[in-house]
Amino acid sequence: MKWKVGFGFDVHQLTENREFFIGGIVVPHSHGALGHSDADVLIHAICDALLGALSLGDIGTHFPDNDPKYKDIDSKVLLKEVVEIIKNENYAIGNIDSTVCLEVPKLSPHIPAMKKTLAGILQIPETDISIKATTNEKMGFVGRKEGVAAYAITLLHSLD
Repeated sequence: MKWKVGFGFDVHQLTENREFFIGGIVVPHSHGALGHSDADVLIHAICDALLGALSLGDIGTHFPDNDPKYKDIDSKVLLKEVVEIIKNENYAIGNIDSTVCLEVPKLSPHIPAMKKTLAGILQIPETDISIKATTNEKMGFVGRKEGVAAYAITLLHSLD
């Protein structure tokens, strides 16, 4: 069996008057992430990890931010397409490990709902998805509450 590892990273500015999507759910907050799509930083990092594991480029290659058909698109739709790409390459997801960096709001109460949502899309057990949250200790753009960042790593295995 052949194994491949992929790493993903994404970042978005925070702005008022926008829903805050993280991990496929809306997290109540006074600000939301700014982006061409719904700006779900966690899903975008996971997409990049999955695509990167198979050297298939990144989320911007497959879903360009200058294409109007992706304007305000639900990132769960993009993740579903990435999962199909992985399957078409004859690979399956072993696990996902991720971290979201954000000062506020606290994400721990929302992580179970994120895992449930993502498990359904990724077609893997919730126990194969790790979502952690951390602050940036008030340093940098995350620390100043100007943005959110997410990191993800995945292990894929061939179906051959």
